[in-house]
Amino acid sequence: MDEIDHTDKATILVVDDTPDNLLLVSSLLRDEYKVKVANGGEKALKIAAAESPPSLILLDIKMPDMDGYEVCRRLKRNPETMNIPVIFLTASSDIEDEQKGLELGAVDYIIKPISPPILMARIKNHLALKSMAESLREQNTLLELEVVKRTAELVVARDEAEKRKEIAEAALVETIQLKEQLEAERAYLQEEIKLEGNHQNIIGQSDSLKSVLYKIEQVAASETTVLILGETGTGKELAARAIHDLSLRKNRTLVKVNCASLSATLIESELFGHEKGAFTGSLSRHLGRFEVANGATLFLDEIGELPLELQAKLLRVLQEGEFERLGSSHTIKVDVRIVAATNRNLEEEVRKGRFREDLWYRLNIFPITMPPLRERLGDIPLLVDAFVKKIARRLGKTIEIIPVVVMAALQEYQWPGNVRELENVLERAVINSTGPKLRLVDELKKSCKNLPSSPKTLEAYEQEYILRVLELSNWKVSGKNSASEILGLDRSTLRARMTKLNIEKP
Repeated sequence: MDEIDHTDKATILVVDDTPDNLLLVSSLLRDEYKVKVANGGEKALKIAAAESPPSLILLDIKMPDMDGYEVCRRLKRNPETMNIPVIFLTASSDIEDEQKGLELGAVDYIIKPISPPILMARIKNHLALKSMAESLREQNTLLELEVVKRTAELVVARDEAEKRKEIAEAALVETIQLKEQLEAERAYLQEEIKLEGNHQNIIGQSDSLKSVLYKIEQVAASETTVLILGETGTGKELAARAIHDLSLRKNRTLVKVNCASLSATLIESELFGHEKGAFTGSLSRHLGRFEVANGATLFLDEIGELPLELQAKLLRVLQEGEFERLGSSHTIKVDVRIVAATNRNLEEEVRKGRFREDLWYRLNIFPITMPPLRERLGDIPLLVDAFVKKIARRLGKTIEIIPVVVMAALQEYQWPGNVRELENVLERAVINSTGPKLRLVDELKKSCKNLPSSPKTLEAYEQEYILRVLELSNWKVSGKNSASEILGLDRSTLRARMTKLNIEKP
């Protein structure tokens, strides 16, 4: 029995060596999908590589001839099957098995006995994500063709007559903007697909972290707006994802916007969308993140960097649940839960007139403060163990020994860059280690323990730290061994912070 239904629906391939399991899962799917089945790995690979490949594969792990991990590995190596989403079905609840499956390229991991509603919801979500990815790839192809076409036209126009020089230059600028848009959309797609399958735990047992986790459990199931506060690198995004994953909206994707990474015009378009022709370079209608997150959770990262002129429009969405796209007068209603995060003191920003007081009150309903790593040094051994295992596995190394002196150095350092800095230090250490013993590369003797008697603002400490990293990297902002790599920030985010803090290369 290779096929259950012959209707024009999405095709699901179910792979399991147990006939009862094949029949059970097939019966759950047959009303909504076309179902193909395979009782072993070799047969599954043949069906997946056939002329009409499945839209999604449900794959058992433990099979006699070839286990599910090997099947998944071969699927992802084959260009013809690498884009087919794979969901593992297994009776094992071991977190390492789940991590192994996700690292091999699977998009999800469902533990048996299977809950039919959860199975159907996961399939629907991943088919929708695949459809979005395919649609964006098609749009990217069209944009690439358009870039080639426009560039050729510009070269001809420039050669034909000097009098058309001004028009040609304007069109060249438009072409460059179009190419940048193409690159941005491609990068966003890759990042979102990576994040969709990147489930990380908040690691630690300190009282301050337990308090945070308790607050997350308190607020997650409600629809309350949450404001996550804390220094850079303390894990604010992990907290936001934990809130979403424990909420009633967990079956939808968490949609993220970094408010510091784009200009005022682009961030408005990113949040609220735009119509075709709304501004130069807007070649088609674009759905903003509020529309994408309708019925889900929207994470507004670095909310303190949102331009003042956009704060009123954001406040309206929070209060009334409605907005208009750029270039349109049509009002759009949405149901979005907001989780915001910032490393800035918003109360101070309100006093300085850089942040709206009414928006501050609207966001500050349920604040959660992520503790800096220097206040939970007892969690460092747990973090080190988890990070070293993850990094070593990714790099194909085996690190079994963490010397006492190394652990002591890590616990004595004050970590101005917090958990993100710790992870970067450990990655460099794993790369530098040639045997089973972890070898620390970074010099961590310069501690921040003895703070000056006159207190500084958080902004002053941030400015000082970024300056120090820029000097260590010889003012290299992006690329290998650059300041953005050391700090664990996107290049655009670092440049935005440098502008905000008036940091310029001497």
